[in-house]
Amino acid sequence: MNAKSSSRTSSDSGLTTFETDLKLEGSRRGKVRDVYTMPGNLLSERLAGHDGSPAMVMIASDRISAFDVVLPTAIPGKGRLLTSIATFWLEWIEQEGICKTHLISTDDTLIPDSALTKSTQRGNLVGRTTIGRMCKVIPVECVVRGYLEGSGLKDYRATGSVCGVALPDGLQQCDQLPEPIFTPATKADEGHDENIGFEEASAAVEELGGSSLMARLKELSIEIYSRASRHAAARGIILADTKFEFGIPINAEGHIIGQDPILIDEALTPDSSRFWPADLYEPGRAQQSFDKQFVREYLERLVQSRQWDKTPPGPELPDEVVQGTLKRYSEALDLLIS
Repeated sequence: MNAKSSSRTSSDSGLTTFETDLKLEGSRRGKVRDVYTMPGNLLSERLAGHDGSPAMVMIASDRISAFDVVLPTAIPGKGRLLTSIATFWLEWIEQEGICKTHLISTDDTLIPDSALTKSTQRGNLVGRTTIGRMCKVIPVECVVRGYLEGSGLKDYRATGSVCGVALPDGLQQCDQLPEPIFTPATKADEGHDENIGFEEASAAVEELGGSSLMARLKELSIEIYSRASRHAAARGIILADTKFEFGIPINAEGHIIGQDPILIDEALTPDSSRFWPADLYEPGRAQQSFDKQFVREYLERLVQSRQWDKTPPGPELPDEVVQGTLKRYSEALDLLIS
């Protein structure tokens, strides 16, 4: 079996999984992923050639968030689709020679049976598991925009620029930009990420390399986006914008190994990117999408009718929104890997 990808199937792999509870160290719950730490010796026993360093275990749940609120309705199978898309891109990025990534394996059998619990069985892990290198996380979101939408559009309408990057006059909603732009943001554990300028981002990573590190992250981010955009475009998808996270690998003692950043977390998924069908693209309006914009639009209608105010708890999603979201994520996967 390939050390990275696992195609194993299971009669239990169709389980809807809203959250997990593994008996592993360092448990924490993100908006979508449950994250654990696997001791290096435990992984070395199960994976030939592993260097003994601890690893990050991420389980992609069927939770979905919007406006920084985790919604109470599961999207059955979403976590498996996200894992498949992210794994495809992480492997593609390495195969293209753009940069290294944190990906070690997606084989859930590397997680021992002793870590399972009554509420989290093997079927809750199949197709949802990513095991990655432990890193010191660089505390900046690396956002690349190729089209004018979202917070970038709001910034442009107010200032004529996006995160301090001046743009031509007269651009419409969803217009393609003259070239992709790098617009970093704060990396918030809770609440909204905030757009920041390059200098502020450099100050945030001063101890790791400051402006020289940010220049390298900008270079990597734009290269990944540009090459991935070409891959997607050839398959009928516009990659409007995306965000990346990077880290610097650490050893078993927690010390940084070298200075080269690697791509971590997810990459180029519908949760972290805007994907638009190219055949329906028309600037000057909001676009149909393959991403969770479908959910946001439903929620915005609730906000407009004063049924919700974008604060927790979020509203339940009706079945047509659940099924519509699954359809869009599935279509994105099928097109991207074709």
